Formats: sequence, C-alpha cells, structure tokens
Amino acid sequence: MLVQFLDDLNRWSLLLISPFIYPEKLLNAEHIAFVTESISAQTENLQRAPDSSKEVVKWSDYCSPLAYKPGEPFKFIAEASVDNFSSLGIAFLEDRLQMDNGMVPHKIVSVHLQESALKELAQEAPPVKEQSTQMDEVTPAGTAVKSGLGGQSEEEKSKPEEEGDHEDEPNNLSGEHHHLHLSSCHECLQLENSTIESVKFASAENIPELPDDSSSKLEEEKDDCLEKGMKRVNLAGKPPNVLIYLGSERAKGKFEQVRSILQECVGAESYTIYQLHQEQVLRDPWIDNSLLLVIATEEPISEGNHKQFMKFLSKGGKILGLSSSFAFGGVRIKRKNKLRRTVHELVVSKKDSPEIKLDLMVSGCVFEEGRKEDTGKVKTLCRLNNAEKDPVIVHLTHGDAGGEAILCQAHLELDSNSMDVQTEEDFNLLKMSNTKRCEVLKEILVSLGLSCELSELPTLTPLYLLSPDEEIHLAFLKWLEGNVDAEGLRASSKVSLKFVSSCDSEAEVTPSLMPVVTEMGSFSSEHFSLKTYQQNLQTKKLGKILLFSEVTTSTMNLLDGLMLDLPEEMGLIAVAVRQTQGKGRGGNVWLSPMGCALSTLHITIPLHSNLGQRIPFIQHLVSLAVVESVRSIPGYEDIELRVKWPNDIYYSDLMKLGGVLVNSTLMETTFHILIGFGFNVNNSNPTICINDLIMKFNKEEGTKLKPLTADCLIARTVTVLERLIDIFQEKGPNGILPRYYKYWVHSGKQVRLHSEDGPTAWIVGIDDYGYLQVHQEGKGIDSVHPDGNSFDMLRNLIVPKH
Repeated sequence: MLVQFLDDLNRWSLLLISPFIYPEKLLNAEHIAFVTESISAQTENLQRAPDSSKEVVKWSDYCSPLAYKPGEPFKFIAEASVDNFSSLGIAFLEDRLQMDNGMVPHKIVSVHLQESALKELAQEAPPVKEQSTQMDEVTPAGTAVKSGLGGQSEEEKSKPEEEGDHEDEPNNLSGEHHHLHLSSCHECLQLENSTIESVKFASAENIPELPDDSSSKLEEEKDDCLEKGMKRVNLAGKPPNVLIYLGSERAKGKFEQVRSILQECVGAESYTIYQLHQEQVLRDPWIDNSLLLVIATEEPISEGNHKQFMKFLSKGGKILGLSSSFAFGGVRIKRKNKLRRTVHELVVSKKDSPEIKLDLMVSGCVFEEGRKEDTGKVKTLCRLNNAEKDPVIVHLTHGDAGGEAILCQAHLELDSNSMDVQTEEDFNLLKMSNTKRCEVLKEILVSLGLSCELSELPTLTPLYLLSPDEEIHLAFLKWLEGNVDAEGLRASSKVSLKFVSSCDSEAEVTPSLMPVVTEMGSFSSEHFSLKTYQQNLQTKKLGKILLFSEVTTSTMNLLDGLMLDLPEEMGLIAVAVRQTQGKGRGGNVWLSPMGCALSTLHITIPLHSNLGQRIPFIQHLVSLAVVESVRSIPGYEDIELRVKWPNDIYYSDLMKLGGVLVNSTLMETTFHILIGFGFNVNNSNPTICINDLIMKFNKEEGTKLKPLTADCLIARTVTVLERLIDIFQEKGPNGILPRYYKYWVHSGKQVRLHSEDGPTAWIVGIDDYGYLQVHQEGKGIDSVHPDGNSFDMLRNLIVPKH
C-alpha cells in the first residue's frame, strides 16, 4: 500500500516546521510518521459530520504536519507520539476524526522517513524563481503545531535523533517544493497493524477525554494570516477557506479592510480568510480548496484569470464581487462617472419581507443586460433609488454544480472611515446606514452558503485586583484579611469572589464564583494599561481599587459583595474588556463588543445633601463626565460628542454610542450607588465610536489628533465625575446645568407628548430633580419622568411606556 505514495512525490510541499527543511529536527525515536488521505464530502456524495453525541478529535491537535500534497485525495505527512497516533486511530475508526481542511478522512498509513532523503533534497530540489509562503496560506493545510492530549511539547518533539553537520543545508526553504523519499518500515507496519487491531476492540472507557474547545493557531510568518480552528462541514462541501483577490494591489490596508468586515459577519472561528495574489491565480491549486472567492478590485480581469474564476464557479464555487470589474453571462458593467464615489440611496429587495433602504457609497458603475440567452440566470437584488432604477447588486448562477455569484457595485465592504467622504452629510448618512449595511452583507454571505450565526460567548476569565496607589492596595489587602473566610471567599448573592495570590490556567471561573488574583505583578493585558489608567486618574478616592477582567458576565454584579462594608476611601471600580451579560436601562441587554469602555463605579452619597435629595441627577452627571472626559482634552474640544436626556451619550443628535445605568441602595442615611457606564471607544461597528469622530475631525480640520483608549477615558471619566459631584454638593443643580446644557442635544427641539398625534411642546431644560421640562402653549411647563416615558430623539417623540 505504501508504494502508491512514491509515484508523484515531486508534487509534495514542505511546511515550515518540516524536518526535511531543518534536518537537525529529525523525528523523535518514539514518534510515528504517517500519511493521512482526506477527500471532499462531495466525492462521496455526502456531507458527513462526526457523530454529535461523541467527542470530536481534531487532527492537528494530535500530530504535527510535515508536508502536504493538494488534490483529490488531499494528503498530509505528519508525525505523532505513539499515544497520539493511537488516539487518532481510535477516532478514525469511530468516525470522530475531524480534518482541519473540512474534508473527510479516508485513510491513515504509517511510513518511515529515511535520513537519505535529506541528501536527495539538496541534489534534486527543483529551482524556484521566488521564495514564498503564500501557498501555505491558500491551501487548507492545517499548519498548526500543537501537542495533543498526552503528547509532548514541540520542543521535545523536535529533538534530533543524531547530531550532524548540515552546513550546506539552506536556512529557509519555506514554500519551495522538493522530492521526498519514503520507504516502508517493517516495524511501523507491525505497529500500525497492532494499533488498529487493538483499536477495533477498544472500549469506551479507554478513549481519552478530549477538551471541549479544540482550536489551533497558525504562527504568523511575515505577512501570513492568523488561522483559527475551522468548521468541518459547510453548505458547499468545500474546505471553509475564503479568498480575497485584489488584483495587483499589494497594500495590506485594503486586504485588512475587507477581511475585517468579513470576520465581523462570519466569525474568525468558522472560516479562514486569505489573500489570493495575482500570481497565484493560475499557479496554485486554490480552486478545489476554497468555499468563497471575494473579488474586490476595479482593475480589469485578465482573460486567463477570468477563465480560472469561471472554472471555480463551474466546480460549485461561490464568488462575491465588491465594486469589481468581474462580470459574466447575463450582465455587463456600465460606467456612470457621475456616480463615482458618491453616496446614494439604495433599495434592497427582500423575499417575503419589506424592502430595505440604505445609503451607501457607489462605485460609479451599474449593471445592464448582457447575453440574452443568459438573462434568465440573473436576478436583481438591489437598485439605486434614482429615475433609472439602475441595478447595483445582482445574483447569477453558472453551471450545474451549484456555482453562483453575487456582484455588487456599492461599497458594502467599507464604512465611512475607510473612504474619502467629502461632506459631513455623507458621513452621517453612511454611519446611520452602517447597521443595515452589515445586515445586507450578512444576508448575501448566507445566500452564498456561509454561516453568519453568532459566535459562541467568550470564556469567562479571572479578575485581577489592581490599584494605581500602592498604599491603598496594601490597605485593602489588610482589610481583606478580616473580611473573607479561611478559603479567601467573600460570599455574595450575585457573584462570590475568591481572593487568591495567583491563579493557574485551570482555575474555575463561573458566573456565580470568580477568582480574584491579588498579586499585581502578575497582571498584563493588551487591552488595558494600569499605567495609562494611573496617569489619567486624578481623584481623592473614586476608582482607587480596581477589579479588572478580560471577560466577565456584567461589571454591575462584581462589586455587590464588597461595596457595603469597604471603607469609604477605597473607591471601588470594576472594568472589563468584554461582557457576556451586559445590562441596559429597563432590563435591556447592553451589547459589549471589543473596543468598548465598560465599567461599574461605586460611590456613596449622604442622604441629607444636595445630591442625596436629587439622586436622579447622578445619571446626568455621569453622562456629562463621559463627554467632558474627551472634550476637556486640549485639541479635542470640538469633537461632536454630546449628552442626551436622561442617560445616553450621542454623536451629535444622530447616533448613540454610550449609556449609563444607576442602581442605588439606601443604608441608614447613606446611598450606596453603583454606576454602570459603557461607551464605544474603538469599535466602529455596528454604529459609531469616539475614534470615528476623532478621525472625521482630523480629515475636516487637517489636524492629527491621536485616537483615544478605553483605559484613558475610564480614568478621565471618574476624575471628572468626582469634581462634578463636589460642585453639585456645594452649589446644587445651578452649579452643573450650564455645563450640561452646553453639550446636550435638545436645545430648541419640538416634540409631541404621549403619542404621535399628541400635543406639541418645546423642550426647555431640566428641573431641580433632573427630570425633563417641556412647555406647552397655554399650559405652562411640565416635568416628564424618565421612568414613565421613552424619549425618541430621531422622531422627536416622548412616548409613554405601557
């Protein structure tokens, strides 16, 4: 059986970690080399997935790939420890083995790698014009290097059997093709037979338990992409690789723009996204190894490349054209220069549902009828809302294997930050259509066979106890000694906290019990800098004791078990990068994507004080503090960030980018108040963020203001809030309202009360207790309570909740 592999070994390609490239890393004597053959699901005329009732074994988790040969079947040479090879064999026979490239494992055969192959490599390696690792990106080879359960580390795997002199060996042959020499080995055959024989009679108890989350990572080499675990089965039965073709465009920024929006739609955990370079279109075997080709270039498509793209369609491939010059069959591209790089309203047709209208930048081209015999295969999905009703998104089919394309002449892939938007009106139109743009793109991707289901919630992470003040940190630890049990546990009805000096990776983190690491020296995060927080926090007591988590349920729950007993000078704050159960006003869910500033702050307010008698004012103070945290920075005074009554942060009066939630508890004569606030700092989607406004301002004014970070703005918000509270306690509402009105969005707004047909009133301000005041002709001024009304700024309505 092994002799069959020897016929065409010149077609094998080496991977970066292969011992054929680095001969000093020969196979460990206790490891087994083997060949795995896999075939596409279509080859067997089925879409077979592992039995969902059994634990799936991911191939790359239990071996290290060394070389591959694309085609049908797709072949890998890999190495594994004896235990891991046995695990692979068990999973293979029980149909639990999952290949990283989405194909179905068909055969596993052990082989022997002879050292003589190394000399042959040096002599017979074919000349290569350019060295490139790009084909490692395009083929679905699982190039991850990860030791499996019971296996050895990569360092242990790569220990040489013998030390030899290999000075003549090249230092880096990544991407080159070589002749490999394999020969059968009697010992390996015996081991294979005995292993498979024992597998046939293995009981369920002997099958090792597998981790729930098996993902593999690809090391980045130069411009290589980050690859994550891929799903095995998709609607087209092809490996879940998405390729982006940009023509001769080499700018990494363009690729990153398109890849970023695709990942937001389909999820990095489901599909791997690569760039297909122009020289690879005719050279590399991408056609059989890709699910979707995205063509995102206005350059003319050469005849040879066009034929390859049509071949991809004829084999059941899917194409998405994004303002590209690619067309075929029943449509042609017609240029309309007056439309180029302009913002227009589009009307998207939807099956069995109302049409969608949105504003997008168009390419300057539209579609018109092509070959009459093919027009029946064309469906118009979207038109410009102009007199001609020009088609700008069309759907075409090709061949009998399920090939289809959706071609678009509107920039679905770009938001307002990615293009040269000329006017503020265009910027606003694009931003207000941003959510719809993402929805339309998702629907297109789903119709092309991709899954746009929401990715799984991120795993909860431990908390870290941090402080910008070492003295206060030590004082808190001293207080903690007398306020936790023998196990370091501080119990609470919402979240119990277990304080530990250090935390290993296996520590259990649940929504009701979270470990808190008290040693600050072990803390590091790419998303939060304690130094930046420290530099921007200028308070007497607020925000001094910080509980930080990369991923938590809700920061509103973390402080519940501490706030009532902690000394007042130890101002508590909880900060998270992401929340899985973020809370909004009225029981709403607060979405918490990466890039938000997410925090809950604890403050105490005496009942018999200006603010204690006007607790609803707190939400206004916090909203104002968020706005001033940005607009009080020199140079940032004119960033269009505003407050909206009662508890929102807005871009102008157009779009919400943050909110405030206040919960208060009265204990004797003191209010204990938890203030949850979240605002978009660096996440342009799904709506808008503060750094979008900074970038917009830089374009308009020719300035070079730097983007801001969440750690900086959280600290500045707490600092401003403490000062606003002090002013309010001293001077009452009149000490704050002039600053509040400076930034609010309601000046001069006319609204209708109670319903769309209700009486007209003018917003005049806020009363002494923080409630909105409106003036009706002939009736004077009335206050509107936030708990009884929902205020819709876009339609200028105040509508009672029922």
